[in-house]
Amino acid sequence: MEATDLVRVNSGSTVKDVAEYLGAPVPEVIKKLMMLGEMATLTQTLSDDAIQVLADEFDKKIEIVHAADDVEVEPVFADSDEDMIERPPVVTIMGHVDHGKTSLLDAIRQTEVAAGEAGGITQHIGAYQVRHGGKEITFLDTPGHEAFTAMRARGARVTDLAVIVVAADDGVKPQTEEAIDHAKAAEVPIVVAVNKIDKEGAQPERVRTEMTQHGLQPSEWGGEIEFVDVSAKTRQGLDALLDTIQVVTDLEELRANSDAPASGTVIESKLDPGRGPVVSVLIQRGTLNVGDALVAGSHFGRVRAMHDFIGARVKHATPGQPVEVLGFDGVPEAGELVRAVENERRARQLAGERANRLKTEALARRSGRKVSLEDVFKLAQEGTVKELGLVVKADVAGSLEAIEDEIAKLPQEEVNVNIIHRGVGGINESDVMLAAASQGLILAFNVRPVGEARHAAEREGVEIRSYSVIYRAIEELRAAMQGMLEPTEVETPLGQAEVRQLFRASRIGTIAGSFVTEGKVTRGARVRVVREGTVIYDTTIASLRRFNEDAREVAAGYECGIVLANFQDLREGDILETYETRLQERELS
Repeated sequence: MEATDLVRVNSGSTVKDVAEYLGAPVPEVIKKLMMLGEMATLTQTLSDDAIQVLADEFDKKIEIVHAADDVEVEPVFADSDEDMIERPPVVTIMGHVDHGKTSLLDAIRQTEVAAGEAGGITQHIGAYQVRHGGKEITFLDTPGHEAFTAMRARGARVTDLAVIVVAADDGVKPQTEEAIDHAKAAEVPIVVAVNKIDKEGAQPERVRTEMTQHGLQPSEWGGEIEFVDVSAKTRQGLDALLDTIQVVTDLEELRANSDAPASGTVIESKLDPGRGPVVSVLIQRGTLNVGDALVAGSHFGRVRAMHDFIGARVKHATPGQPVEVLGFDGVPEAGELVRAVENERRARQLAGERANRLKTEALARRSGRKVSLEDVFKLAQEGTVKELGLVVKADVAGSLEAIEDEIAKLPQEEVNVNIIHRGVGGINESDVMLAAASQGLILAFNVRPVGEARHAAEREGVEIRSYSVIYRAIEELRAAMQGMLEPTEVETPLGQAEVRQLFRASRIGTIAGSFVTEGKVTRGARVRVVREGTVIYDTTIASLRRFNEDAREVAAGYECGIVLANFQDLREGDILETYETRLQERELS
């Protein structure tokens, strides 16, 4: 197919827009929708699924373009090798509350930020830099795993390494498991910092044993994960941790082009009563300067001032450097791409376009979810899904184990059910964001969404399946997996005829005077030409006649004239085997 045959359609397009994209009359489009059981008006936004179905109906090849993926809005940069320079690694600190992740970061920074935090909630620009061994390391300190996953759900590739902090006297806790699942889903290298080894009752070996149960095997035990024993309080092991971070990230050869228009990612943002919108940005490419025009999602502005992580004013920011930017017209969300453009007019235009696109996509998303059990079969047929990602939440540990045991019993040779996170208790926003980022769904047993989780699920298009009977959940999973199996092609023999005489006709070609020896011969059927036991051609019956009359089929014991499609080289004695094929749904074995 020529590239010009492919039509790019914006996600969230209206009926009128889709008609224009497909080159079809609006009444025809509305008629097709009505036939599909959907009543739509001219200005109604359509889900991605509805747009795809319409394209198929009008025999058009389309690519649905989302605002976050639009290369015209977010260009793909091509950097030459000579422009690339080494950049600092970006490290995310994650872990269970009270296990000392903020204290550890504070010890690394050698400042007393932790003492000034209200209620243990991190309140700062969200990133810090330290210098170790002559090189800089950037640490992200997001307020929770939700922010980390929100960035990933929006396609932001921010982190190069995740440090999971576990208290030596407390071991693996539910939030530790969340952190592990989030880091694994993000496919970033992991280093485990075993904190509080100075405390009485510290058991760093127990932490290692518990972490192996979550697939994190210590390198000293023959695994691939580096474990470092540290104490934020006494500063023991901090140099070893920084050394380990540098060794692990050095293997990734992190580089960026600093001599280019700046681009990066929003880490966090807030509205300050005195200063207006304050946006923390991690620069990932190019150099950001005071005065640059910026666009971030549906927001734009000009850099009025920049501050580094210690609050000092700076005029420039280079790759790997976190800065606080003043000058935006609003507060963009974490994970949004930030980039410098030629002027403020262009920034305003791009932001306006993005705002409109996001609004229409949000409307369309309400009528079409990302992944539901019902959608799985369709996605599997398109070849886009062969793995079903699940977040499993249950009321008690016993129920959770029972569900996992039943899922493990499902045959998974071709279709894999991947439990990306499991936990006891209500469904929280972190569960929803993880499911969204992994294009999965949530299986809930006797638990309900808490806080903003339900709104987040509606916003992100994540399906929450609730059950009170385990076997019902497993039945639906089995049905979804069965729908994901490729159907098998089944052949059914129809009949057999022997070529006894050949006739040549100038307009028709070779006519095979044949005698049907078995079954029946049908016009349009598939047929194999067999000569001396060898199949020499496979085609269809183009014409079938009996006594100079067209025939639809001829049964065994009768003579007929057969013309084959695209094959003239028949001989007397050839055997014509007719058959039909059909796709048969397969069952999980």
